Amino acid sequence: MTSDPYIKRIALFGSTGSIGVQTLEVIEAHPDKFSVEILTAHKNHDLLVRQALQFNPNIVVIVDDTRYAEVKEALANTDIKVFAGEKALEEVAAMDCYDLMLAAIVGYAGLRPTLKAICHGKTIALANKETLVVAGDIVIQKAVENRVPIIPVDSEHSAIFQCLVGETRNRIEKIILTASGGPFLGRKPNYLVNVKKEHALQHPNWTMGAKITIDSATLMNKGLEMIEAKWLFNLEPEQIQVLIHPQSIIHSMVQFEDGSVKAQMGLPDMKLPIQYALAFPKRIVSNFPRCDFKKINSLTFEEPDIRTFRNLALAKDALHKGGNLPCVMNAANELAVYAFLRNRIGFLDITDVIERTMDKVHFIDNPTLDEYFESDGEARNYAADIMHLS
Repeated sequence: MTSDPYIKRIALFGSTGSIGVQTLEVIEAHPDKFSVEILTAHKNHDLLVRQALQFNPNIVVIVDDTRYAEVKEALANTDIKVFAGEKALEEVAAMDCYDLMLAAIVGYAGLRPTLKAICHGKTIALANKETLVVAGDIVIQKAVENRVPIIPVDSEHSAIFQCLVGETRNRIEKIILTASGGPFLGRKPNYLVNVKKEHALQHPNWTMGAKITIDSATLMNKGLEMIEAKWLFNLEPEQIQVLIHPQSIIHSMVQFEDGSVKAQMGLPDMKLPIQYALAFPKRIVSNFPRCDFKKINSLTFEEPDIRTFRNLALAKDALHKGGNLPCVMNAANELAVYAFLRNRIGFLDITDVIERTMDKVHFIDNPTLDEYFESDGEARNYAADIMHLS
């Protein structure tokens, strides 16, 4: 059997985060299939330089321009081009030197470069759910116009995507997003009021970045995933269900109109959906640990407790109302999580900040892209005022 002579050129936006690091591990294991053309990082210049020296990309971008000189000097004896600043992310995203963007920049910051890549016809492997939460209608419209595939990297959306392969003519009755429940499954508010970031960052199943780990603990991550699923799979809110599945073996399910249910299963390891997205439409060999069903005693499911974890209820409201409300919710959540991770607010305060911001910011039914950006800014300013952040 001969190997594929075509090597897919990867632009990894957000290379120093959890997803970025694991993506490079996948690429390193398959040098005959992938090459790294672009690496970008926000401020972790030391890791960016080490990655660049190992993978020898065409271009690196350090968003924090105060670190530009250090990165430039560290790579002076290479042919790697070095750029800095947020604008450079968009400029580099428009270049022709790569085939697929793996969009792993955390939060709202990933929207502009992803849109730029879509408008230049690049395939997107999407690990940044906030891009679709903030402006899903515009992102999907641009993807359709430019005939750009968006391949989800989130384990839940990758599972749904995999279940739908070969099912294009069959109507989805509903999808079921599974959630581990995070570190506080079964806890009540009187316990959560005293939670510290060290507790919230101890996820029982997944190894993830700090922001998404906190979102998992509050169940906001599942709310964001509901909104992302609406746009990725062209669903109505009523077709999206969330179930708590503490074992994290079934990553999500699709129920069709005949009542059949397809599930994608595996151990909780983000490298599997990353590799699937990079190699799609092929599956390639991996050395990832396999499920041993002899050792799995039970698979259990339960309804989420949205009275205690009210972020999921807020996200459902945003999903149903639409407009700029998901954008506003996401902005408030990002800032509230930032404050919690710096011990500026309590765990339950995160939800209060989001709810007050959603109530305050002016609702727009059909926003333009500029109005999304304005809503994001307005929401961040209001949330900052609530928390007295300078």
